[in-house]
Amino acid sequence: MSFILGLTGGIGSGKSAASQWFENQGIDVIDADVVAREVVEIGQPALQKIHESFGNWVINPDGSLNRRALREHIFQNPSARHQLEQITHPAIRQSIMQQLHAAKSPYVILVSPLLFETDQHKLTNRTLLIDASEATQIERASQRDGQNSEQIKKIIAAQMPRERKREMADDRVINDGHLDHLYQQLAVLHQDYLERS
Repeated sequence: MSFILGLTGGIGSGKSAASQWFENQGIDVIDADVVAREVVEIGQPALQKIHESFGNWVINPDGSLNRRALREHIFQNPSARHQLEQITHPAIRQSIMQQLHAAKSPYVILVSPLLFETDQHKLTNRTLLIDASEATQIERASQRDGQNSEQIKKIIAAQMPRERKREMADDRVINDGHLDHLYQQLAVLHQDYLERS
């Protein structure tokens, strides 16, 4: 198995811009958010377990997961969140492991907003934090998602504090400016990761 880099950052930090840059260099990228959606698609065992655990209200008429209803439910009920994570986290981890093993590039990247919170960093050899100020995060996320700053502040507050992520990350890139500045920093790290792999 090749060298695995864990890539993380808070909402609006520029994780997607960074992972896209690495993909453009020919590096395989596995996105934990994408995997999390895949494991609850129609026909997946995790969706069946969610249905059994929570009831019919979590399933749309077409058989797909009613994400909005479930999201609102777990936001108000911490025990329900725990129950959901007991179902989804093992399925997500298993799928991530399979994809990491199948990667063909010199090194492979696991992108996850909850890299440290879910212990996914333990699957990696090294971690990279894409870091941006809270003001920048709010500005970017509100432009991208059309959410108001209060909603975004709640999301930021629910995530691990930036200071803690900084302590845990092996490498850190500041993404407060232009994409060119981000890419310059990534190019230096890319060479380092190639050598490590």
